[in-house]
Amino acid sequence: MNKKIAILGSGSWGIGLSILLNKNGYDPYVWSFAQEEADLINKEHKCMFLPEVKLDEHIKCSTNFEEVITGAKFIILVTPSHAIRTTIKNCKQYINKDQSIIICSKGLEEATLKTLSEVVEEELPENKVGVLSGPSHAEEVAKGIPTTIVLCSKHDDVLQELQDIFMSDIFRVYTSNDVIAVETGGAFKNIIALAAGMAAGLGYGDNTFAALITRGLAELSRLGVKMGGEEKTFYGLSGLGDIIVTCLSEHSRNRKCGFLIGQGVPVEEAIKQVGMVVEGIIATKVAKKVVEKYDVETPIINATYSVLFEGQDPKEMVTKLMTRAKKSE
Repeated sequence: MNKKIAILGSGSWGIGLSILLNKNGYDPYVWSFAQEEADLINKEHKCMFLPEVKLDEHIKCSTNFEEVITGAKFIILVTPSHAIRTTIKNCKQYINKDQSIIICSKGLEEATLKTLSEVVEEELPENKVGVLSGPSHAEEVAKGIPTTIVLCSKHDDVLQELQDIFMSDIFRVYTSNDVIAVETGGAFKNIIALAAGMAAGLGYGDNTFAALITRGLAELSRLGVKMGGEEKTFYGLSGLGDIIVTCLSEHSRNRKCGFLIGQGVPVEEAIKQVGMVVEGIIATKVAKKVVEKYDVETPIINATYSVLFEGQDPKEMVTKLMTRAKKSE
């Protein structure tokens, strides 16, 4: 039985999934764009983004696409969302049509407003595609903390096979066919996390976080339904679940970035201090275009955009949100 699994992306989530799959009896082979990261994984069995975790020696890493992909049972895509198309273009000569592609990145393509599954399907029209999403910090998955996520695809055979591969006593997997809702929920929740971080940086409390989560979820649901998703999906793991964990957790890079901005740190400097990709920044730019395209009311998304890209003071943003015209829920 083929146990090799290709994982494109050596960040915290790519390595977290490698640890999980290795414990499930599979042989993860990770691709990294940096030789330094590959050497750290292969020689010291460490990941720079998960410093407390010791990796099994069976988890291997290479900067060579052909070496990683050839012979793999399926391919997990965990590069930053803005690099998905470039990554696929660079490696698709080594991918055969029988290898399913599982997207574990969250975001939309800024230039086209396409979901990541649409991008992959455009580049690899003969391959079956799935998406793994939900409340799942890599730091906790790597440590074996119980986690529940959702796996979605248009292809039921992909769902059945991958549910078996990922499932364990610490990693529960639900399935769904609502790809659009799962992807948009995963992409746009990072915007709400940035806003929650700003609120924390301003010194606000639980009342504010509860308001941001519930009203933010309402915005994501309105927007996602307009894009073709089902409303009920947004109240599941990839919507509400992911918003909760991203808005409230110390592991959330989006919340951390927002917190720094709320404390008065300039946006670019806040991103630099986080030290990893802050997907919510790009997601906010994309969401603003999607909102305008579908003509959806999204005051929290709009306000977050104003702070990030128009110089709006975070405290003034909150005042504007609170003093909007009266309406019913």
